[in-house]
Amino acid sequence: MKLSFCTDSLGQYTYEEMLDKLLSYDVKAIEITTGGWSAAPHMRMDQMLADDKKLRAFQSALEQRGMEIAALNVSGNPLDPSAMGQAHKQAAFDTMELAQRLDVKKIVMMSGLPPAAPSDTVPNWITYTVSWPPILQDQLNYQWNDVAIPFWNELVAHADNFGVEKIALENFSSMLVWNPETLFRLRNAVGPMVGLNLDPSHLIWMGADPIAAARNLGDAIHHVHGKDVRLERGLVDVNGLLETKPVTQPAERAWNYVAVGCGQDLQWWKEFFSVVRMTGYNGYVSLEMEDLTMSVEAGIETSIHALQQTISR
Repeated sequence: MKLSFCTDSLGQYTYEEMLDKLLSYDVKAIEITTGGWSAAPHMRMDQMLADDKKLRAFQSALEQRGMEIAALNVSGNPLDPSAMGQAHKQAAFDTMELAQRLDVKKIVMMSGLPPAAPSDTVPNWITYTVSWPPILQDQLNYQWNDVAIPFWNELVAHADNFGVEKIALENFSSMLVWNPETLFRLRNAVGPMVGLNLDPSHLIWMGADPIAAARNLGDAIHHVHGKDVRLERGLVDVNGLLETKPVTQPAERAWNYVAVGCGQDLQWWKEFFSVVRMTGYNGYVSLEMEDLTMSVEAGIETSIHALQQTISR
C-alpha cells in the first residue's frame, strides 16, 4: 500500500503549492476533489472538461513532480431532492468523464441519502428500529428500491462507459451506505464496480470494529482512508456515541476526528493495515485530515508520521 492525501485540507494553497507541500512530506499521490460538498479548491472541473490546455497543464504539474492521482473524490448527496442534490448528481456524472480524460480508474464518493417518501423535501436517515411505527419499513424500502438502486444502476453504467473500474463509497453517517452490510446490499444490486472506501473513523464512533469489518469486506474494499477518531473519556461514557454538537466545539463533543495515532495507538493501526492487506487490498491509503484539536500543519505531520510507520507495504 502507498500513502496519498485528500487535498481539501490544504485548500489555502494553490494547486502547485499544494503539490510541493506534499512532496516535502514525501507523499506522491493525491485524492483530489471535483465537486459535491467540496469547493474543489484545486481544480475547476468545468474548465478541465472544456479546455484541453488546462487539462494538460494540470497533468503536467503532476508529471513534473513524479506524482499521480490516486482517485477523484466527488463526495456529496446526489439523492437529495433539492437543487443541491441535482448539482451533486451532475458533478458525479461529470467526474466519470473527467476520470477518463485524466486516465483515473477510481472514484471516491458517497452513496447519497434520499427522502423517505416522494413528497418529502429533505433526506431521512432511518437508523432506529423499523418495527414501530410500521411505516418506517415501507419508507426504507422506498429509499432503496425506488430511489437509490435505480440511480446507482444508471451511474454505474455511465461510469463503465468512461472506463471507470471502481467506485469506492465512504461509510459515512447520514448516508444510505454507512457500513459493510449496507454496502453489500447496494453492491449485490448494482454490481462489483461499487465497493467501500473503508474509513475506520466512522465505524469506530458508530460502535463497530474496523478490523472485523475489513475481514468481512474482503475484495469489496476499493479504497482506504487513513483517518482516526477519539471517543472522549468522561463524555462518551455519559452521553453515548450519538453527537450533534458541531465539530468546531471539540472540547464539548463525545467524540472527535483526530490525527492518526491520537485515537487508536500505532499497534492498532498496524493490525488494521495488516488485515486490510491480507484481504488482498494493496492500493492507496489516503490521509484525510479533519483534526480540529490542533493546527492543520501539526495534524498532517502527526498523521503522516503515524501512517508511514504502520502501512503494510
